[in-house]
Amino acid sequence: MSESTSLSPASRISRRAMLAAAVVAGSSASALLAASPAEAAPGLDRKNFRLTVLGTTDLHNNVFNWDYFKNAPYTDKAGNRIGIAQASTLIKAVREERGAAATLTLDAGDTIQGTPLAYYFAKITPASATVKHPMALAMNAVGYDAVALGNHEFNYGVDLLRTWESQLTFPLLGANVHVAGSGARAFTPYVLKRVKTGNGWVTVGLVGFVTPGCALWDRHNVEGKLDFNGIVEEAKVVIPEVKAAGADVVIVSCHSGATPGSSYGDALPFPENASSQLAEDVPGIDAILVGHAHQEIPERFVVNKSTGKQVLLTEPLRWGMRVSVIDLDLVKERGGWTVASAHSHLLDARTAPEDQQIVSAVSAAHQAAVTYVNKVIGTSTQPLSTATACWEDSAAVDAINFVQASRIKAELAGGAAASLPVLSIAAPFSREVDVKAGPLTIRDIAGLYIFDNTLLSIKLTGAQLKAYLEWSAAYYKTVTATSVASADLTNAPTSLAPAGTPDYNYDIVFGLDAPLEYSIDVAKPAGQRIQGLLYGGVPVPDAQEFALAINNYRQSGGGNFPGVTMAPVLSNSQQEIRQLMIDYVVEHGTLDAAVFARQDWKLVANGVPLSVTP
Repeated sequence: MSESTSLSPASRISRRAMLAAAVVAGSSASALLAASPAEAAPGLDRKNFRLTVLGTTDLHNNVFNWDYFKNAPYTDKAGNRIGIAQASTLIKAVREERGAAATLTLDAGDTIQGTPLAYYFAKITPASATVKHPMALAMNAVGYDAVALGNHEFNYGVDLLRTWESQLTFPLLGANVHVAGSGARAFTPYVLKRVKTGNGWVTVGLVGFVTPGCALWDRHNVEGKLDFNGIVEEAKVVIPEVKAAGADVVIVSCHSGATPGSSYGDALPFPENASSQLAEDVPGIDAILVGHAHQEIPERFVVNKSTGKQVLLTEPLRWGMRVSVIDLDLVKERGGWTVASAHSHLLDARTAPEDQQIVSAVSAAHQAAVTYVNKVIGTSTQPLSTATACWEDSAAVDAINFVQASRIKAELAGGAAASLPVLSIAAPFSREVDVKAGPLTIRDIAGLYIFDNTLLSIKLTGAQLKAYLEWSAAYYKTVTATSVASADLTNAPTSLAPAGTPDYNYDIVFGLDAPLEYSIDVAKPAGQRIQGLLYGGVPVPDAQEFALAINNYRQSGGGNFPGVTMAPVLSNSQQEIRQLMIDYVVEHGTLDAAVFARQDWKLVANGVPLSVTP
C-alpha cells in the first residue's frame, strides 16, 4: 500500500476531530486518539509496534448514501449513512493518523449483490473485460489489502464473480472453497503482508473464509463447480499453513456470524455462523473480522480452548455504516513478533463526507443504474404497501405470489403436473415498500422484491403444507390479548434465530385458482397455530397434492422450512422473480390489484380476531 499524502497541521486537527466524533458509543475514544499522533511516526518502535487493521463487511454494493428504491438519499430511524464512499473517508483518515505503513485494510464479504447498482452490472450491462464493476472501481480506490468471499458473491454465477475478481488489485480470499470433486482450492486461501517496523519486518497472514451455506443457497450456480468445506474444518488445515509460511500475526476475515446457529438447520454438516467456534477451536488466530450477520460488535473476546489465549472479534454492522479499527500491540522477543494486547472499536460513517476519489470513480455507473431503475413500465391500480404485511394480508405480497403462481401454472401446462392446484409462497421482505397508485417504475418492482432469487416449483401434500405453515407461524410470539403492539407480536426468537425470526423468514401462502384460507392463533403454542385450513372453501386433506411456487433460497434450505428440500421438483427455469414481475407488468401494462388481492389469512387469539398496532 502506498504512503498517504502528508496533511497540514490544520488538516490533521480536522481529521482527528472527525475520527473522535466517529467513535461508536461503547468504544473507547481515548484509545483512538492516544494512538493517533502522526507526528510521532505511529507504530514505529525498536521493540514495540502497533499494527492497525481496518475492516468493513456486507457492503452489498452500496457505494453511495443512496436508496435506489426511493430515488433519494438513504435514511433510517437511527440516522445512519451508508456506502463505501463514506467508509473510505474514515479508512484513509485512520491511515493518515496511524501511518499507512502500519495499517492494513480488509473486508469480510457480501460485496457484489444487494442494490439495483449490483443488478445493473450483473444483468443489464454485465461487468466484462471492457466494463468495470463498480465495486472493483470503488474498492481499488480505497486500497484494500484483501477481501473475503461472502455467500452473496455467488448469486450471479461463478463467471461474473471471476470477472469481478479479475478486476481487483488485491486478492479475493476463500480458503474453504474447493474445485468440485478435486479438493483443490478454488480461490486464494490467504496472503502474507510484510509490514515494516522500526526493528525489521513483521509478517501478517490474512485468511478468508465464507459460510458453507453457499452450497445450499446458490446450489444452481455452484453445484458441480464448487464445494464448500466447514470453516473450522478448513481452518485446522490452513492456519498451520499460514504459520509455517512465516506469519507472525494471523488475521481472519470470516463471512460467518459470531452467534452460533444455522438458518438451514441440519441440511449441512457445517454451521452457518462459526466465527466464535473458529476462535475457540483453532489455535494461532489473533483477531477475526466478522461478517454475514449484519451485527454491530465493537469488541468481543473468545478464549481459545487449546491455548487459553483471547481472540479478538469485531463486526462493523453492514453497508458501510461502520468501520472496525483493530489495534494489535506487538512485541519482539527472541527474534519474533507476538501480540501483547489487542483491542478494537467501531467508527460511524454518518460523521464522514464522501471520498471524492470514490465519487469520481463510480458516478457514471451510479447514474446508469439510476436511469435504468426509474424507467416507467406500466401502472398500478392501487397503492401497494408492506407497512402492515407482517400481521395482515397485503396486496403487495399477494402481487408477488400471483405473478409467481401464474408463471408456474404456465410452466406446468401440458405436463404431468398440469392438473395440480398451484400455490405460492412469499415473505414481507421489507416493511418500507410504499408503491403509489399510478405509474410503475422498475425501481417500484425492485422494491417489492428486493432479492435476486429465482423461481421453481415443488410438489407438496396437504400434510406438508400444514407443517410448512406451522413452521412459518412460529414467527409470532405467544399472545393471549386481542389487541397488541406489533413489536410484542412479531420476530419471535427460536432455536435457529435466537435474536428473533427475521421478516423474510415469515412466509404467506397464496392460492392461484382458488383461495387458500387459514387463521393463525397466536395464543396457542408454536406448532399448533394453523386453524381452518381451506382450499376453495373445503378443508385440505392430508393426502391432497399441490404444486408450490417457491424461491431458490427457501427450496434449498434457507429458513429450514420443513418438507421442501427433499420435495419433488416440478419445474426450475431459473428465472429471476424480480424480472418475472417486471415482465408481467410490461406485458399487461398494469398491476391490477382487483385481479389478485384477497383477504385469505388472518391472526386470531383464542379464536378472536387480533388487533395489531404498528
